[in-house]
Amino acid sequence: MREVFRSLQVRNYRLFATGQLISLVGTWMQVVGQDWLVLHLGGGGVALGLATALQFAPTLVLGLWAGVIADRFPKRRLLIGVQTFMGVCALALAGLTAFGAIELWMVMVLALLLGLGTVLDVPTRQAFVSEMVPAADVPNAVALNSATFNTGRIIGPALAALLITTVGITPVFFLNAASYIAVVVGLVLIREADLQPHRATPRAKGQVREALAFVGAHRDLLLVVVLTGLIATFGFNFRVTLALIGRADADGGAKAYGLLSAVLAFGSLLGALIAAKRQRPRQSMLVGSAVAFGLLLMVTAAMPNRVLLAVMLVPTGAAIILFTSTANATVQLGTPAALRGRVMSVYILVFVGVAAFGAPLMGWIAELSDPRMAMVVGGLVSALAGVGTGATMLRLSGVRDVRQLRVARRTTLRPGAPVDVLR
Repeated sequence: MREVFRSLQVRNYRLFATGQLISLVGTWMQVVGQDWLVLHLGGGGVALGLATALQFAPTLVLGLWAGVIADRFPKRRLLIGVQTFMGVCALALAGLTAFGAIELWMVMVLALLLGLGTVLDVPTRQAFVSEMVPAADVPNAVALNSATFNTGRIIGPALAALLITTVGITPVFFLNAASYIAVVVGLVLIREADLQPHRATPRAKGQVREALAFVGAHRDLLLVVVLTGLIATFGFNFRVTLALIGRADADGGAKAYGLLSAVLAFGSLLGALIAAKRQRPRQSMLVGSAVAFGLLLMVTAAMPNRVLLAVMLVPTGAAIILFTSTANATVQLGTPAALRGRVMSVYILVFVGVAAFGAPLMGWIAELSDPRMAMVVGGLVSALAGVGTGATMLRLSGVRDVRQLRVARRTTLRPGAPVDVLR
């Protein structure tokens, strides 16, 4: 068990993770509250998908340049400023809701503003992890980040559902605004002397092209990015599908949505703890978890009632995090420190920005048929993408027989330098 939580022995990372956990509880409370507010204000599946897309669309437009900023400036100070801005956005939503002045278009605008904060926050935060822990512990820290994220997803939606059904939606937004204080305090208390920052990248032309060229030149990273984009676009749309399933439940409503989200997060937490035990990312885990997620999502959609659906969300959530943790660690460990912020911005651009188109698309499919059909489509695309990626990896690595396949399955990524995991 100590091996699972070894990164928490580092004081700076411990402060960072604690602040993140408190903030993420608030963030996931707001996710449930915002989605339910959109439905309450008369929005349907498309409006719900649009609100989600607006929150992540800035990453598509500005994501690559955010990576340049992350490489150029001290990440701790950037995060303090960004988290403060996002806290102000949360407070504005809380105030408008409290005074009864909130309208659907205002929710959309605030979602967009939050997305502008997210576009800089995510690549900076991802790259900052490698400055707090030794290179050998980066996979563990990435997995524990996922565990922290999904612990917030367990507590946040359940608490939001309880508050919405008992005292109303306004306290949900105020508590989220207050939760940003914790992450800012944690960042302020971090000792800069204990960090392992890389040398700041000086201003120069072509820095975005350099990151794109690096990813394009390394087939292992390119395959990971493409696979992640496909699965995130078509499979990771639970904010839309679970909200619509909850709304369709006559006696459930916001409570059903919150509880289903919490169950999915519980499964994700289990997956994160499994991933934290692994020393190195493996291509077999990457492909296997992608295919498993797609199949599990289709089985989940076929469940005849809410109880069985919730049961299936546990292994589905675990498969999600096994995949995303492996993909994240592969990209981080396969990138030099001076390029890490920019390459992570490419990864996040695809994972978040391009995938933003999936939310309104899945919302449209859900309205044409039902939310479960949208889940089936997402699962099918994810499984096929995983199979295609695995076949491509084997073909490029020159595997010809079973003995070679066993060797290839043991292939891992060595930390600290770019390595093609296909070799």
